Amino acid sequence: MSSIDQLAARLLALLPLPYAVEWQRARAAMWRRSWWHSGFQSQDNVDDLELADLLHIDDQRAKLVANTRQFLEGLPANNVLLWGARGTGKSSLIHAILNEYHSQDLRLVEVHKDDLAQLPEILGRLAAEPFKFIVFCDDLSFEVNDPSYKELKSALEGSIFKTARNVLIYATSNRRHLVPEHMSDNQQARMIDGELHEGEAIEEKISLSDRFGLWLSFYPFRQDDYLSVVRHWVAKLAAQHGLTADLDDENMRAEALRWALARGVRNGRTAQYFARHWIGQQALDASP
Repeated sequence: MSSIDQLAARLLALLPLPYAVEWQRARAAMWRRSWWHSGFQSQDNVDDLELADLLHIDDQRAKLVANTRQFLEGLPANNVLLWGARGTGKSSLIHAILNEYHSQDLRLVEVHKDDLAQLPEILGRLAAEPFKFIVFCDDLSFEVNDPSYKELKSALEGSIFKTARNVLIYATSNRRHLVPEHMSDNQQARMIDGELHEGEAIEEKISLSDRFGLWLSFYPFRQDDYLSVVRHWVAKLAAQHGLTADLDDENMRAEALRWALARGVRNGRTAQYFARHWIGQQALDASP
Protein backbone atom coordinates (compact mmCIF):
# COMPACT_ATOMS: atom_id res chain seq x y z
CA MET A 1 0.00 0.00 0.00
CA SER A 2 1.41 3.39 -1.00
CA SER A 3 1.92 6.19 1.50
CA ILE A 4 -0.98 8.09 -0.09
CA ASP A 5 -3.28 5.08 0.35
CA GLN A 6 -2.17 4.71 3.97
CA LEU A 7 -2.83 8.38 4.66
CA ALA A 8 -6.29 8.13 3.04
CA ALA A 9 -7.11 5.04 5.12
CA ARG A 10 -6.10 6.83 8.32
CA LEU A 11 -8.20 9.87 7.46
CA LEU A 12 -11.23 7.71 6.68
CA ALA A 13 -10.80 5.95 10.02
CA LEU A 14 -11.14 9.30 11.78
CA LEU A 15 -14.47 10.11 10.15
CA PRO A 16 -17.71 9.22 11.95
CA LEU A 17 -19.45 6.10 10.69
CA PRO A 18 -22.42 6.59 8.36
CA TYR A 19 -25.86 6.40 9.94
CA ALA A 20 -27.49 3.01 9.42
CA VAL A 21 -30.73 1.39 10.52
CA GLU A 22 -31.80 -2.26 10.68
CA TRP A 23 -35.42 -1.73 9.76
CA GLN A 24 -36.24 -5.32 10.64
CA ARG A 25 -35.54 -4.46 14.29
CA ALA A 26 -36.08 -0.70 14.51
CA ARG A 27 -39.58 0.70 14.39
CA ALA A 28 -38.55 4.38 14.29
CA ALA A 29 -35.64 6.54 13.18
CA MET A 30 -34.70 10.18 12.76
CA TRP A 31 -33.13 11.75 9.71
CA ARG A 32 -29.73 13.11 10.76
CA ARG A 33 -27.56 15.48 8.79
CA SER A 34 -23.89 16.20 9.46
CA TRP A 35 -20.88 17.56 7.61
CA TRP A 36 -19.88 14.04 6.54
CA HIS A 37 -23.02 11.95 6.35
CA SER A 38 -26.78 12.13 6.14
CA GLY A 39 -28.96 9.18 6.97
CA PHE A 40 -31.40 7.45 9.27
CA GLN A 41 -30.47 7.07 12.94
CA SER A 42 -32.38 4.42 14.84
CA GLN A 43 -34.46 5.56 17.81
CA ASP A 44 -34.81 2.76 20.33
CA ASN A 45 -36.61 4.63 23.11
CA VAL A 46 -40.06 4.81 21.53
CA ASP A 47 -42.85 5.60 24.00
CA ASP A 48 -45.39 2.89 24.76
CA LEU A 49 -48.55 4.88 24.06
CA GLU A 50 -51.56 2.84 23.02
CA LEU A 51 -54.58 3.96 21.04
CA ALA A 52 -56.70 3.26 24.13
CA ASP A 53 -54.72 5.91 26.02
CA LEU A 54 -56.05 8.67 23.76
CA LEU A 55 -59.45 9.73 25.00
CA HIS A 56 -62.03 12.18 23.59
CA ILE A 57 -60.49 12.25 20.12
CA ASP A 58 -62.49 9.26 18.87
CA ASP A 59 -63.35 10.70 15.46
CA GLN A 60 -59.78 11.80 14.73
CA ARG A 61 -58.42 8.45 15.90
CA ALA A 62 -60.87 6.46 13.76
CA LYS A 63 -60.03 8.45 10.63
CA LEU A 64 -56.27 8.17 11.10
CA VAL A 65 -56.51 4.44 11.85
CA ALA A 66 -58.61 3.91 8.71
CA ASN A 67 -56.18 5.90 6.56
CA THR A 68 -53.20 3.97 7.95
CA ARG A 69 -54.86 0.60 7.41
CA GLN A 70 -55.61 1.53 3.80
CA PHE A 71 -51.95 2.43 3.38
CA LEU A 72 -50.75 -0.87 4.88
CA GLU A 73 -53.11 -2.83 2.61
CA GLY A 74 -51.72 -1.12 -0.47
CA LEU A 75 -54.95 0.81 -1.02
CA PRO A 76 -55.25 4.53 -1.80
CA ALA A 77 -54.48 6.68 1.26
CA ASN A 78 -53.81 10.33 2.02
CA ASN A 79 -51.07 12.43 3.53
CA VAL A 80 -52.47 13.82 6.79
CA LEU A 81 -52.29 17.17 8.59
CA LEU A 82 -53.22 17.04 12.28
CA TRP A 83 -53.75 20.62 13.43
CA GLY A 84 -55.22 22.40 16.41
CA ALA A 85 -54.81 23.18 20.09
CA ARG A 86 -51.58 22.21 21.77
CA GLY A 87 -51.39 19.13 23.94
CA THR A 88 -54.57 17.54 22.60
CA GLY A 89 -52.97 14.35 21.26
CA LYS A 90 -51.79 15.12 17.72
CA SER A 91 -48.26 13.73 18.03
CA SER A 92 -49.34 11.09 20.56
CA LEU A 93 -51.88 9.72 18.09
CA ILE A 94 -49.17 9.16 15.49
CA HIS A 95 -46.93 7.46 18.07
CA ALA A 96 -49.82 5.18 19.08
CA ILE A 97 -50.52 4.34 15.43
CA LEU A 98 -46.89 3.24 15.06
CA ASN A 99 -47.08 1.06 18.19
CA GLU A 100 -50.32 -0.51 16.98
CA TYR A 101 -49.15 -1.39 13.47
CA HIS A 102 -45.36 -1.80 13.59
CA SER A 103 -45.87 -5.59 13.59
CA GLN A 104 -47.47 -5.12 10.15
CA ASP A 105 -44.21 -3.62 8.81
CA LEU A 106 -45.09 -0.01 9.57
CA ARG A 107 -42.10 2.18 10.36
CA LEU A 108 -41.70 5.88 11.21
CA VAL A 109 -39.06 8.42 10.21
CA GLU A 110 -39.09 11.77 11.98
CA VAL A 111 -37.81 14.67 9.88
CA HIS A 112 -37.07 18.06 11.40
CA LYS A 113 -38.35 21.13 9.59
CA ASP A 114 -34.79 22.29 8.89
CA ASP A 115 -34.14 19.03 7.00
CA LEU A 116 -37.17 19.18 4.71
CA ALA A 117 -34.94 20.38 1.89
CA GLN A 118 -33.60 16.83 1.84
CA LEU A 119 -37.02 15.24 1.38
CA PRO A 120 -36.30 14.06 -2.18
CA GLU A 121 -33.25 12.14 -0.93
CA ILE A 122 -35.17 10.79 2.07
CA LEU A 123 -38.07 9.55 -0.06
CA GLY A 124 -35.65 8.06 -2.57
CA ARG A 125 -33.92 6.00 0.11
CA LEU A 126 -37.16 4.81 1.66
CA ALA A 127 -38.58 3.78 -1.72
CA ALA A 128 -36.01 0.98 -1.90
CA GLU A 129 -37.06 -0.54 1.45
CA PRO A 130 -39.63 -3.37 1.79
CA PHE A 131 -41.50 -1.57 4.61
CA LYS A 132 -44.24 1.04 4.80
CA PHE A 133 -43.09 4.39 6.19
CA ILE A 134 -44.72 7.36 7.86
CA VAL A 135 -42.54 10.43 7.43
CA PHE A 136 -43.43 12.39 10.56
CA CYS A 137 -43.01 16.18 10.67
CA ASP A 138 -43.86 17.47 14.12
CA ASP A 139 -44.99 20.97 15.08
CA LEU A 140 -44.62 22.48 11.62
CA SER A 141 -44.72 26.23 11.15
CA PHE A 142 -43.27 28.22 8.27
CA GLU A 143 -42.65 31.67 6.97
CA VAL A 144 -43.78 32.03 3.36
CA ASN A 145 -40.21 32.55 2.11
CA ASP A 146 -38.90 29.53 4.03
CA PRO A 147 -37.16 27.21 1.49
CA SER A 148 -38.34 24.06 3.30
CA TYR A 149 -41.92 25.27 2.73
CA LYS A 150 -41.44 24.84 -1.03
CA GLU A 151 -39.81 21.43 -0.62
CA LEU A 152 -42.73 20.09 1.38
CA LYS A 153 -45.23 21.43 -1.17
CA SER A 154 -43.39 19.63 -3.93
CA ALA A 155 -43.10 16.38 -1.97
CA LEU A 156 -46.79 16.34 -1.11
CA GLU A 157 -48.01 16.93 -4.63
CA GLY A 158 -46.92 19.07 -7.48
CA SER A 159 -43.60 17.64 -8.57
CA ILE A 160 -43.52 15.94 -11.97
CA PHE A 161 -42.09 12.85 -10.28
CA LYS A 162 -44.21 10.38 -8.33
CA THR A 163 -43.59 10.06 -4.60
CA ALA A 164 -42.67 6.69 -3.14
CA ARG A 165 -45.67 4.35 -2.91
CA ASN A 166 -44.51 3.05 0.47
CA VAL A 167 -44.39 6.50 2.13
CA LEU A 168 -47.02 8.81 3.62
CA ILE A 169 -46.40 12.16 5.28
CA TYR A 170 -48.11 12.81 8.62
CA ALA A 171 -47.56 16.33 9.99
CA THR A 172 -48.74 18.18 13.10
CA SER A 173 -49.16 21.90 13.56
CA ASN A 174 -50.91 24.43 15.76
CA ARG A 175 -51.77 26.35 12.57
CA ARG A 176 -54.35 25.14 10.10
CA HIS A 177 -52.45 26.57 7.13
CA LEU A 178 -48.96 26.05 8.61
CA VAL A 179 -47.98 29.67 8.00
CA PRO A 180 -48.84 32.92 9.84
CA GLU A 181 -51.91 34.76 8.60
CA HIS A 182 -52.21 38.54 8.87
CA MET A 183 -55.11 40.97 8.61
CA SER A 184 -53.37 42.62 5.67
CA ASP A 185 -53.78 39.39 3.64
CA ASN A 186 -57.54 39.95 3.51
CA GLN A 187 -57.11 43.42 2.00
CA GLN A 188 -56.08 41.79 -1.27
CA ALA A 189 -59.43 40.05 -1.67
CA ARG A 190 -61.63 41.42 -4.44
CA MET A 191 -65.09 40.97 -5.90
CA ILE A 192 -65.37 39.69 -9.48
CA ASP A 193 -68.85 39.21 -10.98
CA GLY A 194 -70.33 39.10 -7.51
CA GLU A 195 -67.90 36.42 -6.27
CA LEU A 196 -65.22 36.89 -3.61
CA HIS A 197 -61.71 36.03 -4.83
CA GLU A 198 -58.96 35.65 -2.28
CA GLY A 199 -55.74 37.59 -2.70
CA GLU A 200 -52.53 35.94 -3.85
CA ALA A 201 -51.06 35.98 -0.32
CA ILE A 202 -53.96 33.93 1.04
CA GLU A 203 -53.92 31.57 -1.94
CA GLU A 204 -50.21 30.92 -1.39
CA LYS A 205 -50.69 30.24 2.31
CA ILE A 206 -53.59 27.86 1.75
CA SER A 207 -51.78 26.00 -1.03
CA LEU A 208 -49.50 24.02 1.31
CA SER A 209 -52.09 22.71 3.75
CA ASP A 210 -54.44 22.07 0.82
CA ARG A 211 -52.03 19.40 -0.44
CA PHE A 212 -52.69 17.23 2.58
CA GLY A 213 -55.56 14.98 1.54
CA LEU A 214 -56.87 14.55 5.08
CA TRP A 215 -57.20 17.24 7.76
CA LEU A 216 -57.85 16.28 11.37
CA SER A 217 -58.79 19.07 13.78
CA PHE A 218 -58.10 19.01 17.54
CA TYR A 219 -59.75 21.24 20.15
CA PRO A 220 -59.26 22.07 23.86
CA PHE A 221 -60.91 19.69 26.32
CA ARG A 222 -64.00 20.43 28.35
CA GLN A 223 -63.56 20.12 32.11
CA ASP A 224 -65.25 16.72 32.38
CA ASP A 225 -63.17 15.35 29.51
CA TYR A 226 -59.99 16.63 31.12
CA LEU A 227 -60.86 14.99 34.44
CA SER A 228 -61.63 11.66 32.76
CA VAL A 229 -58.19 11.73 31.13
CA VAL A 230 -56.67 12.50 34.54
CA ARG A 231 -58.40 9.43 35.99
CA HIS A 232 -57.19 7.26 33.10
CA TRP A 233 -53.53 8.21 33.60
CA VAL A 234 -53.73 8.04 37.38
CA ALA A 235 -55.12 4.50 37.16
CA LYS A 236 -52.52 3.42 34.60
CA LEU A 237 -49.54 4.87 36.47
CA ALA A 238 -50.81 3.55 39.80
CA ALA A 239 -51.00 0.02 38.36
CA GLN A 240 -47.47 0.34 36.96
CA HIS A 241 -46.13 1.25 40.42
CA GLY A 242 -48.17 -1.22 42.44
CA LEU A 243 -50.40 1.42 44.02
CA THR A 244 -54.13 1.60 44.56
CA ALA A 245 -55.70 4.86 43.41
CA ASP A 246 -59.07 6.24 44.46
CA LEU A 247 -60.30 7.67 41.16
CA ASP A 248 -63.20 9.45 42.87
CA ASP A 249 -60.95 11.25 45.36
CA GLU A 250 -62.26 14.81 45.68
CA ASN A 251 -58.83 16.05 46.72
CA MET A 252 -57.35 14.63 43.51
CA ARG A 253 -60.10 16.26 41.44
CA ALA A 254 -59.59 19.67 43.04
CA GLU A 255 -55.82 19.42 42.70
CA ALA A 256 -56.13 18.41 39.04
CA LEU A 257 -58.28 21.46 38.31
CA ARG A 258 -55.85 23.76 40.09
CA TRP A 259 -53.01 22.17 38.11
CA ALA A 260 -54.77 22.95 34.82
CA LEU A 261 -55.64 26.47 35.97
CA ALA A 262 -51.99 27.17 36.77
CA ARG A 263 -50.95 26.00 33.29
CA GLY A 264 -53.77 27.91 31.60
CA VAL A 265 -55.00 24.95 29.56
CA ARG A 266 -57.02 21.75 29.93
CA ASN A 267 -55.71 19.06 27.60
CA GLY A 268 -54.38 15.51 27.54
CA ARG A 269 -50.78 16.57 28.08
CA THR A 270 -51.70 18.57 31.20
CA ALA A 271 -53.69 15.60 32.49
CA GLN A 272 -50.76 13.23 32.01
CA TYR A 273 -48.34 15.62 33.71
CA PHE A 274 -50.69 15.95 36.67
CA ALA A 275 -51.03 12.16 36.93
CA ARG A 276 -47.24 11.83 37.09
CA HIS A 277 -47.15 14.42 39.86
CA TRP A 278 -50.00 12.83 41.81
CA ILE A 279 -48.78 9.23 41.59
CA GLY A 280 -45.21 10.32 42.30
CA GLN A 281 -46.40 11.98 45.49
CA GLN A 282 -48.45 8.92 46.47
CA ALA A 283 -45.47 6.64 45.86
CA LEU A 284 -43.23 8.85 48.00
CA ASP A 285 -45.75 8.91 50.83
CA ALA A 286 -46.06 5.11 50.69
CA SER A 287 -42.31 4.50 50.79
CA PRO A 288 -40.57 3.75 54.15
